Amino acid sequence: MLKLDHITVIAPTLAEGAAHVRECLDLDVPFGTRHTYMGTHNHRLQLGGTVYLEIVALDPDGGAPGRARWFGLDNREKVRADWEDGRRLRGWVAGVEDIGSVVSVHGEIFGEVVPLPFDDPSFAFAIPVDGSLPLDAAAPSLIDRRGVLESKAEIPDLGARLRSFTLEHPDTAAIEALYRDLSIKNPPAIVLGPILRYLAEIDTPSGMKELT
Repeated sequence: MLKLDHITVIAPTLAEGAAHVRECLDLDVPFGTRHTYMGTHNHRLQLGGTVYLEIVALDPDGGAPGRARWFGLDNREKVRADWEDGRRLRGWVAGVEDIGSVVSVHGEIFGEVVPLPFDDPSFAFAIPVDGSLPLDAAAPSLIDRRGVLESKAEIPDLGARLRSFTLEHPDTAAIEALYRDLSIKNPPAIVLGPILRYLAEIDTPSGMKELT
């Protein structure tokens, strides 16, 4: 079974990502970490329970990972185009206990299992060979934390709580069938829309806000 782990704002730069979330939620999300093994960095924010928000971008001071980065971040033109089109809350990550079994059946969607960090792996992430988002992010990215829960103490809690998470898509039947096949717990609600687009309603100390 897959389970919602976190939702992702994929930004051309980390500063732009943080500014967008600030505009949407009226919250300054603190810096998280540098993924030296992927050449990316992030900000993170707790959203209640085991779910959190990640703002992720290519790290201009980071090294090349020797393979395609996650979240499609090598394709800077597409990241920028999606950003300018208002597709900023761009996807989500699902936790899974046996990533190999899911990828063995759905490798054409999720790509290959990549143990990370490369030199001393503590978790595994599924990344398509070209680094693209699975089904342009209609499907989640996959993470296998190998039975170790993410430390909530390391993720700032500013009082934000995820109320709803929705995917607009032009082919709702196909996505609903895929989610059933993947046995996803707490998937986004799926509604008809002209293009793939995510929306999250988030309760904050200053009221309910929308993140897009």
